Amino acid sequence: MAKVGIIGGSGIDDNLHLTQVERAKVHTPYGAPSDLIVSGKLNGREVVALARHGANHRMMPSLVNYRANIWALKEVGVTHILATTACGSLREAIAPGHLVFVDQFIDRTTRRLQTFYEGQKICHIPMSEPFCPTLRAILSKIAAELGIAHHDSGTVVTIEGPRFSTRAESRMFQAWGGDVINMSTVPEVVLAREAGICYAAIAMSTDYDCWHETKETVTIDLIMKTMAGNAERVNRILPLAIGRVQDSPCLCHEAIKTALI
Repeated sequence: MAKVGIIGGSGIDDNLHLTQVERAKVHTPYGAPSDLIVSGKLNGREVVALARHGANHRMMPSLVNYRANIWALKEVGVTHILATTACGSLREAIAPGHLVFVDQFIDRTTRRLQTFYEGQKICHIPMSEPFCPTLRAILSKIAAELGIAHHDSGTVVTIEGPRFSTRAESRMFQAWGGDVINMSTVPEVVLAREAGICYAAIAMSTDYDCWHETKETVTIDLIMKTMAGNAERVNRILPLAIGRVQDSPCLCHEAIKTALI
């Protein structure tokens, strides 16, 4: 049976109301994950949760050990990852509070290790369709059933951070075709593909970044005001999505087989 991993903010296991909860320290060849690995049951399904930025959100995006996080989830048997991420909107139609099930990314990070392969093998992992289409379809269908404002697709621009964008950068990302902007999706999604794990991101719009001159410019206070509502919507979707994930053949599992030199 498929085993779903959830990557998100601190306390996500509490919001999922898992039973038979266990917390374990997992060691990896790439160092320590961001936090303890939380395992439990949800409606009879095994679920694993990991706080991307550690307890109390102590790690800025550039310092997250993404390789250790994905490796640790793989080690405990995770086959599918549903990741939540706060984002700024680059489009008028994506209002604060909307969810976006992104299907493409533009990578603007500069400091992050993006592969497990640094020795005798080189990995050229295909990334034409980086997010699992099966997982995205499940999320979109559930959001529609629940009447939650969402977008079935979109391009996320991942910047290095921790600073926010300038207005010139924000407008450039719009011109490039970006729909939302965040600081955490890359290299998480890339490493999941190398690990043969299906991966989908729930991008939670919190603001209009800084391109929208008639709206309030993005600040931490503005993000936190919107996040409570976003978290409530995501917490309605996740249990239903976990129940519908099936361990069926998927290109996400197979891409690594032809990617190594």
